[in-house]
Amino acid sequence: MDSTHRGPEVFGHDNDGYGEDTGRRRSRDPLTEFGQQSPQQARVVQLFPGDFLLTVNPVDGSEVELCPPGEQPATPVRRTPAERTDRDRAAAPPVPPGPPSPQLPLLERAEERERLVRLLARGRSVRLTGPAGSGRTALLNAVAADCADLAPDGVVRLSGHKRTATDLLYGLYEAVFDAPLLRPDRAALLEKVRGIGAVVVIDDLEFGGAALEELLDATPECAFLLAATPDIAAPTADSHLEEVFLAGLGRSASVDLLEQVVERSLTEDEANWAGDLWFESEGLPLRFVQAGALLRQRDMLRTDPTAYDEHGYFDGRPVDDSFDAFGQDADADGHDVPLPSLGEGAAPAALLASRLSGPARDTLHFAVALGGEVPHQAHLPALVGDTHADAALGELAGCGLLSPAGPRYRLAAGVLAQLEAAGYGEDAADRARTAAQHYAWWSGHPSVTPARAVAEADAIIAAMTQLVPGDGAGQTSAAVLLARSAAPAFAAGLHWGGWEKALRLGQEAARIAGEVAEEAYFHHELGVLALCTGNLDRARAELEASIGMRGALADKSGAVAGRRALALVADRSGGQVPGGRPSGEVPASRYEESPRPPVAISVSGPKAAPRASEDETALISRVAPAAGTGASGGRKAALLGGARRNLVAAGAGVALVAVLGTVVTLGMTSSSDARDGGGVTTEQPADEGDGDSGLPADEPTDASTPGKGSSSGSPSSPGPSGSRITPSGSGAPSTGSTGPSDSPSSSGRPSTGRPSTPGTPTKSPTKSPTKPPTGTPTPTPTPTEPTESPSPTETEPEPTTPDTSVSASGPSTTTSESGTTAEPTVA
Repeated sequence: MDSTHRGPEVFGHDNDGYGEDTGRRRSRDPLTEFGQQSPQQARVVQLFPGDFLLTVNPVDGSEVELCPPGEQPATPVRRTPAERTDRDRAAAPPVPPGPPSPQLPLLERAEERERLVRLLARGRSVRLTGPAGSGRTALLNAVAADCADLAPDGVVRLSGHKRTATDLLYGLYEAVFDAPLLRPDRAALLEKVRGIGAVVVIDDLEFGGAALEELLDATPECAFLLAATPDIAAPTADSHLEEVFLAGLGRSASVDLLEQVVERSLTEDEANWAGDLWFESEGLPLRFVQAGALLRQRDMLRTDPTAYDEHGYFDGRPVDDSFDAFGQDADADGHDVPLPSLGEGAAPAALLASRLSGPARDTLHFAVALGGEVPHQAHLPALVGDTHADAALGELAGCGLLSPAGPRYRLAAGVLAQLEAAGYGEDAADRARTAAQHYAWWSGHPSVTPARAVAEADAIIAAMTQLVPGDGAGQTSAAVLLARSAAPAFAAGLHWGGWEKALRLGQEAARIAGEVAEEAYFHHELGVLALCTGNLDRARAELEASIGMRGALADKSGAVAGRRALALVADRSGGQVPGGRPSGEVPASRYEESPRPPVAISVSGPKAAPRASEDETALISRVAPAAGTGASGGRKAALLGGARRNLVAAGAGVALVAVLGTVVTLGMTSSSDARDGGGVTTEQPADEGDGDSGLPADEPTDASTPGKGSSSGSPSSPGPSGSRITPSGSGAPSTGSTGPSDSPSSSGRPSTGRPSTPGTPTKSPTKSPTKPPTGTPTPTPTPTEPTESPSPTETEPEPTTPDTSVSASGPSTTTSESGTTAEPTVA
């Protein structure tokens, strides 16, 4: 047997088939090459806010549309008692690692506890008011346990820390109903929570007044137990809330609590010190928990003076002054450590922190940088750089420096200010930037579920808040990256309050950093959020800003997504986007096709009068809408100025080119005839002496003249001043003439003295300007306002005997500013 390639007989198997290919994979192939990382898929989640279908895409941005038929989510169902218990256990803060802390009793709270339970059992809502550190959370836990069977929906625990009334309503809905990926609109939410019957316990409430009344009115079947500090706004005057004030402990109860923390009896000196501390702290239980931690550290120092050396407590102190700092007195067993001063007992955070381990102190640095929010213990090894840093949470909790806040921990009341005074906030900007970079990587990882990201939302938002606005290098860019990664996770986790905060901070950071593409993304997301929550005005403003920025960046896909969302805004608002701008891609089946605007062509006809305005070159005129078009006509007009404006302009341009081409062609033909001796000039009749092969180029057609005229081949004779006079059938002046036959009439041409047959134009001699010499180009007449010669007129024919005589001249033509057109002269 080969010692390197051992067969299955070594493991008690036969050698049958060994070495043969059985079609199974014998060894696990490496999933990735060394030094390479497999590509990760983006976390795309589809939500159902109201009647919309929201697709949360971390890469390209969110898209919203009306929910297609057949894709509506299932109807929400109530959670069972077992499911509610599992959910409450998962929502509780994690147990700190390390040795378990002693369970402290609830001292001098029996009366308040019984009163609260009695009021809640009668269906009354109660507001428990007490200073920070008075033990409100411990009392709430005890009351919640006593009221577990009072309501059909049980007890619902919620955290009011940085939450609004709307956030709490959605939190109550999610605690009672099992509806994944479904976020009802405001009307559906109020309908659902109105039927909830539960005892709702809310700790750290941060609002009052009208917002509190809104919360209470929306849930008439619920009994609320609200805990708040005295600085929170009071309820309204007509509120039906019961008020219960929570004071501090008495002196004896405070000493008993201190003994429970130390787990031994107090000496006479310690009891006297505890009495002074009770007077200074007004009996707040939190101060005695922290004082008990100071006494435990003192006991350890009395046993082993070097117990905290490895933690750096004596770093920077003189060697011979290590114990003199405590004023120690030598005894038979060693050194005696004095009691802390009264000031250190009232504000013990700095002294307690100085005796903690290095990872615990680094955790406090991060907590100060994040505004009091303590990162989850799973993030501490990566933030601190120590694999055992997760144990720091147990040290901090044992010293009374932490207090629970929902599913996480934060610094206890007063600890943040004490640590900042001790210098723990000097490197806050660098710590916040480090936390932001870590959270940006973590929240954007596909393996992190939205629920885990939502549980860490307060710390993530606190990191962004510290960086915006930031004056350090790269602070705003780190905030943009964090907001870009965390905002989609908050949206998918239905924590839309945190989603909006992250988008606002990210948009401000992108504006400061000059990242236009990211700023456009945040504007788009804010518009989608406002659309899903029913704020149409804000949605329109945000989406228009996003479309404008993405248009400047030539981001076509992003601009299209913005226009689609803007079309939904216009559809929900019941009108068009202000300013006549397009509201998005309008479906063809929803709007009628608007007709092309009419094109008016300026052509001098038989009855056309000269224009009085100076702008005679306009070929396209706007036609006013009819008086009875109504709202639908206005809407079509708004659409015409929107998405189809380019199409209309293109059609008008084609028509304009065609008209100008016709005019230029007529002008060139007229100039060519003038050079050949038969041209037409201003107020000069056409000469038929060039040939009878066909009609002149300027002769009007049947559609433009009242009747067909006949022409003759008689030559014309030159008139006075070198002009040509076309002889007519009679030299007598007509009835309506105002001068002799050789002077121009009111129309610029002398008329004959005998009326012609109706419908047959009669050619009369007309005086024309002097013809330029041969070979000289004919100057183009300058358009002037008609001052002397009146407009062409048309004389009504008189009934008489038809005359078959035809003048020798052709039809008279005039040249207007729009071009040369033929105009017959009717006597």
